[in-house]
Amino acid sequence: MVHMSSLASVIHNRRKPYAGLQMEGPLAAWYARSTRDRPDFPITAAKIAERLPAGSAILEVAPGPGYLSIELVKRGIYRVSGLDISHSFVRIASENAQQAGVSIDFRQGDVARMPFADSTFDFIVCQAAFKNFPEPVAALNEIHRVLRPGGNVSIYDLRKDAPADAIEHEIQSMRLPAINAVLMRLIFRFALLRAAYTRTRLESVVARSRFGQGELVNDGVGFELKLAKSATSS
Repeated sequence: MVHMSSLASVIHNRRKPYAGLQMEGPLAAWYARSTRDRPDFPITAAKIAERLPAGSAILEVAPGPGYLSIELVKRGIYRVSGLDISHSFVRIASENAQQAGVSIDFRQGDVARMPFADSTFDFIVCQAAFKNFPEPVAALNEIHRVLRPGGNVSIYDLRKDAPADAIEHEIQSMRLPAINAVLMRLIFRFALLRAAYTRTRLESVVARSRFGQGELVNDGVGFELKLAKSATSS
């Protein structure tokens, strides 16, 4: 379950808030068109919905065009928000939600400095973006801060040791036009895999965060990192 992450071109205080491709304007629009019909969004949304009671407040970090957030709203009476560093993606995701007839609060902002109050969300999800956060420990600490005591987090991303045949299967499952499939192979090889985490490095990041520990499960070409905030945490 890997797709290109949500990205941006804004540099704040000489700090680049996203280490991946700068996805604004035409590039963001291309990505939104290319991923609209991907099958992993409803699959991931269904798995998340199985864990959450009605009325849960959900945050998607780096939602891109908003397809996963939209699928989540369709599967339960949830209050869903999205935070993306890309101005273009916030606009596109908002338009997609409106066209789908659902209400989602998409905002522009930096995961390491989120514009939300403490203990706001019951569940937080991040798909295919964590490897590009330049301050991963700060990002996890912010996720911990805005998560309610007893809340949970799922981070999905590409693993460094993903086999070549599994990556090819992943690209084929995207059902892309031929030229886009070629481009996606190049993106995997020269961008995504280079940025991807090894298990050891990811465990080190989690250990240095306020979460302290988590459960890491391989899932196809990627992984799911499951985190939880203690019910007694502040």
